[in-house]
Amino acid sequence: MNALHASLVELIRRASAEIPDDVQRAILDALEQEKKGTIAESALKIIERNIELAKQKSQPICQDTGSILFYVGCPLGFDQIAFEDTARAAVREATKKGYLRQNSVDSLTGINDGTNVGPGSPAIHFHQHRSADINVRLILKGGGCENVGAQYSLPNERLKADRDLKGCRKVILDAVLQAQGKGCGPGILGVCIGGDRATGYEFSKQQFLRPLDDRNPNPDLGGLEQDILQTANRLGIGPMGFGGKTTLLGVKICAANRLPASFFVSVSYMCWAYRRQGVMLHPLGEIVKWLY
Repeated sequence: MNALHASLVELIRRASAEIPDDVQRAILDALEQEKKGTIAESALKIIERNIELAKQKSQPICQDTGSILFYVGCPLGFDQIAFEDTARAAVREATKKGYLRQNSVDSLTGINDGTNVGPGSPAIHFHQHRSADINVRLILKGGGCENVGAQYSLPNERLKADRDLKGCRKVILDAVLQAQGKGCGPGILGVCIGGDRATGYEFSKQQFLRPLDDRNPNPDLGGLEQDILQTANRLGIGPMGFGGKTTLLGVKICAANRLPASFFVSVSYMCWAYRRQGVMLHPLGEIVKWLY
C-alpha cells in the first residue's frame, strides 16, 4: 500500500465516522435553542448521541454513506490518472473495511457489486493551481438529502418570483418548505444562482466545502444567506420535520454567469450528517494537515 492510498482510506474513514467540529458546534447550539421536553429536542439529542457513538466505534454515522465526491486541488503536472486509480482502490478498501456501506448499484440492472466503484462513483473533481500544494476534500452525500434538492427557472409564475434576489429568496425558501423535514433535517443548503442546469448543481454542491461559520465575501449574498437561515428557522418545520426552531443549520450561496435566456437557481440540500473532510498532502501522499 502506498502513502497516497493509505491517506485516502483514512480520509474516507474519518469523513464517514466523524462530524467536523463546526457542524457539531452548530448541532449543540441548536440543541440549546430547542424547547426542553419537545420532540425537536429529543431528535437532536439522538443525533448528538449518534455522532458520539460513530466516533467512538469508528463506524459510519449513517447507514447511507452516500455519493462519494472528491475535490482535488493540485499543482501543474499532477498525475490525475494515477490519483483516480488510487482513489478507486481506496474506495474499494474502505468499503471492504466497513467505512463505506455497499451503496452503489448499476442503474440499469440494479446489481450491487459491493465495491462502490463504477461509472460516476466515486466522482472526482480536479482543480489545478500554480502553487505546489495538494489538497483533497471529500463529501459523502446521502441519497435522502439528494432527493430534496431542487432547481428553479426564473421567473416562476407559481411563486411570483422574478429574476432578482427577491425571486431567488422565494424559490430557495420554497425548496425548504417542500422538503418538510425530509432529507434528515436540520439541513444545510448549498445554492448557486445562475449557471446552466449542470454547472448550477455542480457549484451548489461546492458550497458544502465552506465551513458553516464562515461569511460570504459578497455582501448581497452574505445578507441573503443569513436572511434565509433565519426565515427558514421560523417556519416551524424543525428537526426531522417534528416542529421546532432548527430547520436549517446553514445556508451557503454562490453566483455564476448565465445566458440572458436562462435564470436558474439550483438548491442542493445536505442532511444533518454533514460528512465533509479534507487533507493537505505531502507530494509523496502522506497527510500533512487536516482541513476541517
